[in-house]
Amino acid sequence: MGDAETVYYAISDLHIGGDEQLEHVEFLDELLAFLERLERTDENAELLINGDAFGLWEFTTLEGIEKFDALVDRYPELFEQLRATGENVQITLLPGNHDHELAAYDEYVTRFAKYNVDLVQKQSITRPVGKRVIHFEHGNQRDPNNRFVDFGNPYEKPLGYHYNTLVTSRAGQVSDRGRRNWLKDIQAVTPTERVPVWFLSKYFYNEMHPLLRYAAVPFLLLFNLSALVAIGAGLDLIGIWSMPTDAIEGAFGRLGSAGTFAFSVLAINVAIVGILVLVWIPLRFIVQDFKRTIDRFGLVETEFTVDPSEPYVAAARDVFEARPETAVFCYGHTHRPAVEEVDGRAIVNTGTWLKRFHRRPVIAGLLPPVFHPTFRLSVVRIAAEDGGVAVEYETIDKPDPAKEDLTFTERLLTVGRVPDPSIPDRVVVGDSREFESATTDRKP
Repeated sequence: MGDAETVYYAISDLHIGGDEQLEHVEFLDELLAFLERLERTDENAELLINGDAFGLWEFTTLEGIEKFDALVDRYPELFEQLRATGENVQITLLPGNHDHELAAYDEYVTRFAKYNVDLVQKQSITRPVGKRVIHFEHGNQRDPNNRFVDFGNPYEKPLGYHYNTLVTSRAGQVSDRGRRNWLKDIQAVTPTERVPVWFLSKYFYNEMHPLLRYAAVPFLLLFNLSALVAIGAGLDLIGIWSMPTDAIEGAFGRLGSAGTFAFSVLAINVAIVGILVLVWIPLRFIVQDFKRTIDRFGLVETEFTVDPSEPYVAAARDVFEARPETAVFCYGHTHRPAVEEVDGRAIVNTGTWLKRFHRRPVIAGLLPPVFHPTFRLSVVRIAAEDGGVAVEYETIDKPDPAKEDLTFTERLLTVGRVPDPSIPDRVVVGDSREFESATTDRKP
């Protein structure tokens, strides 16, 4: 394959495998169906798995090639389907950071070849498409926490390795001890700076003792109202404006004993809010001074460890300058399906087949945000056509995981705030380097 008429399919960031609960692959049926489709296709096609196909970092009790044996033992249907699909289309596998070991041991090349998978132990490859070229790379080399200075060295351990072996793998080992099996999803939380807030959210809605949660919810829901009432009470106390206090007392008084009880709860909330405000005022000055000190030393540079696109735009510009015939720069790693136009070329992210979490604030009160899960099983198709190179995204159908993953409280508090992420539908890079795009949403 690899001639001018070859059609390329690209996927990435499957993260298959890992300790205990990480062993479960929620999209396995969909992946098998996609591979079966390629097994039957009449196209002259090549499937490129653009890094992080496997979660080798998350195997903490196995070493080297033993991890391949574990994968075959745990997912025999997948490897048999790879063998069958590879008889009809070429399958090319690039190492990512989570499966960097694939570049470290030559025996992996031999083992994968038995299943008709061509493991290329390089950080990037190119493929011809019409009169142009596609550049493929996983993209972790643009991330300082997951970059390998000596690519293929099995003893090099970037920061991301230690995080995944100490945190992600441990989460997979203990996830089933929770009231609900949610901790394993830590591997899908990106960027990692969001993990503390995600953990707090899941603890509050899933693990906190129900009595504590039900006792806290009324206070937290009424926090905003209590803050307004506290301001009104303060204005009344100093003789500036008494109308808000009179109106509130009159409204609750008309409700009888129920109103008296509700007013008592509100009064307690107001008192707590007042105490918190008194504590917050001096604390805020301390926090601001602490932040200024941190900034002065340059200990915090950016909000997120990995900018979602900037390093890849810069890298793509370098590739486009070095190889002007390059039409598409295709990468993964950040788990965000996207396409950008730069200098008449396309920069394409293949996304992930793991869950993606979308942070959503609750509809009222001072409650933890809800991290709403979705699946976007995206496949990128790149092919030459009249006038240029077409890049098309396809989203494979997958049931919404929110009904199983979110508690009733989480769903109730985010009514009307359900995320509806989209991926680009189709872009065309013209031979004249004119870039045309049509980014209509495609719902799964």
